[in-house]
Amino acid sequence: MIEVVALVCSIQAPLRCKDVRLSFAADSVTPQQCMMYGQMELAKWTNGHPNWEIKKWKCGRAGQFAKA
Repeated sequence: MIEVVALVCSIQAPLRCKDVRLSFAADSVTPQQCMMYGQMELAKWTNGHPNWEIKKWKCGRAGQFAKA
């Protein structure tokens, strides 16, 4: 499973940040596809969370990135 991990920060309190994880359930998703389709998934997430701003993001195997 592939996941997108995005660092998002509050627009009202820019120092208040957190990681958001979006997973792709399909086993056939490659990291390259994640980079392409991850942008669309992040755009959907942003529309549903207007008070948050994405600072950076990356793709990788689920569980690869340490949870803070």
